Amino acid sequence: MPSQSTTSTRLPLIPRATLFGNPERARPQLSPDGQHLAFIAPDSKNVLQVWLKTPEGDRQLTADAKRGIRAYFWTYDAQHLIYMQDADGDENFHCYAVNIHSNSVRDLTPFEGVKADPIELDPDYPDQFLVGMNQKDPQVFDVYRVKLSDGTIEFDTANPGNIMSWLVDPEFRVRVAVAATPDGGSDLLYRETVEADWELLRHWGPDDEGYPVSFSADGQTLYIVGSHDANAQRLLALDLKTRQETVIAADEQYDLGGVMTHPTSRKLQAVAFYRDKLSWQILDSSIAPDFEALAKLRPGEFGINSRTLADDVWLVAYTTDDGPVYYYRYERATQTTELLFSNQPILEDLTLASMQPVSYSARDGLTIHGYLTTPADLPAENLPAVLLVHGGPWARDTWGYDPEAQWLANRGYAVLQINFRGSTGYGKAFLNAGNREWAAKMHDDLLDGMEWLVAEGIADRSKVGIMGGSYGGYAALVALTFTPEVFAAAVDIVGPSSIITLMQSIPPYWEPIKAQMYHRIGNMDSEPEFLQSRSPLFLIDRIQKPLLIGQGANDPRVKQAESDQIVAAMRQADKPVEYVLYPDEGHGFARPENRLHFYAIAEAFLAKYLGGCCEPIGEIPGHSGVLK
Repeated sequence: MPSQSTTSTRLPLIPRATLFGNPERARPQLSPDGQHLAFIAPDSKNVLQVWLKTPEGDRQLTADAKRGIRAYFWTYDAQHLIYMQDADGDENFHCYAVNIHSNSVRDLTPFEGVKADPIELDPDYPDQFLVGMNQKDPQVFDVYRVKLSDGTIEFDTANPGNIMSWLVDPEFRVRVAVAATPDGGSDLLYRETVEADWELLRHWGPDDEGYPVSFSADGQTLYIVGSHDANAQRLLALDLKTRQETVIAADEQYDLGGVMTHPTSRKLQAVAFYRDKLSWQILDSSIAPDFEALAKLRPGEFGINSRTLADDVWLVAYTTDDGPVYYYRYERATQTTELLFSNQPILEDLTLASMQPVSYSARDGLTIHGYLTTPADLPAENLPAVLLVHGGPWARDTWGYDPEAQWLANRGYAVLQINFRGSTGYGKAFLNAGNREWAAKMHDDLLDGMEWLVAEGIADRSKVGIMGGSYGGYAALVALTFTPEVFAAAVDIVGPSSIITLMQSIPPYWEPIKAQMYHRIGNMDSEPEFLQSRSPLFLIDRIQKPLLIGQGANDPRVKQAESDQIVAAMRQADKPVEYVLYPDEGHGFARPENRLHFYAIAEAFLAKYLGGCCEPIGEIPGHSGVLK
């Protein structure tokens, strides 16, 4: 029989602009009184702004000139939203208040070179906003109390130098803090009153993790999450009088992934565990009928995005792996729902790929979990493939729509996203199995994932690439230098090339967590040779396969020098490398024009070396990319 042409039966290529462009509308939030709905959407210049839904139609509230707004939240004074913005990716975010009636904007943290970190708002103190700022010392965030009505700023709580986070009590006073400790762990601190000295409630060592969640309404109980005395992070009630802890929710293998608390009573209502997919555990029986009704509404995972202070209306988001996010207004009294919108309606009529949870055994027997996405229109057999490696590395991939995975699958690749050892969510034994294993066992887990793909008949061994951002970019560099014959090509997005220079150039406000980085990666002061041995920059002579690098010039975490130095070394050694620099980006590509530009280059690069399909690059107006 004559062979059937693959190209003639393939689905059309989904335009990159569909996958990597701005959403149509996204991230809606109900106002606390339920009278207003805000959301993010592009303006006439395709810059993301905050909008307000009104009876007369959608009204634009903000006028960001270029970068777009991605984070905002309601205040409790019924007049303001607060949104966050930095300058070209430098991560020195400011907090801006916009009046929803007049559209007037005030910078609440108007200090150049200062990073603002929102701490808390409280419905009983609607004109106040607590925010951390490193105004006095770039390494240290003190607490300031801002008056929303006139922008007045008052100093509230001093940071002795090592405090990383704060928690307020029911009277809106800073009473709990988490401080970094010299052993790479942390201390949970508490004070009886704002005039009292801080006292130690508990110490978490470098192999444990924990944090406070909230106070009870009477202020006598502190709810915390911690992995002490267990493998995975549990939700605990800590009695502040007796100092006794009671377990509220736990899983032996998976860390607690989130806590849902009533907006005014402070009652704990539900917790989330993220296994292969999101799983809810109800703590408050009063919301059980609501969760039961919402689970039946549509397929996928759901979460409560926002809710009114009266708790009569919820805004619910549904996530799936092969379509957009759908947002609903849910009336609790009647259990009725109203579809507000999806974030990308253009995806609704496309044939997208499904994402399947998978697992395999690493060479030392450790079970590794991940997600496999294969083309919707091709058998999962002998395909070119891409390992898509997450950043962090103390993070994890989750199930759901992923534009990069959909893009690669649509171009004909099998996509494997691996939660290698050192990833979070799987308990502390799994997390700590990644300690001091950069470019070692963490990389072995990726290699074993590739071998699993090949053994299952899914991937063609000769056509496997590796791609990722941040730590994922580092993993791509490691692949080409430590295992030069395994992968056919690599794409590094803002990945460090030398662990030594990475640590030498960390942002000043990371200084308190340096001991933890030393514990997990290696000590720059006492063992530079070890860190050099795990740094791709010093092994470029081994590189055989082509590399593409994308970098933001203003990246405060992985400086431009990380990419510059490996590109220079490779060119000096006549190694194959392509390099794109974006002068108005930081740790990743926020502007859609730059995303479209880089992914167009990456698509052509992968097609050349792995053989997938490729949409022509075409004209991409407005991008800042410079081919170096």
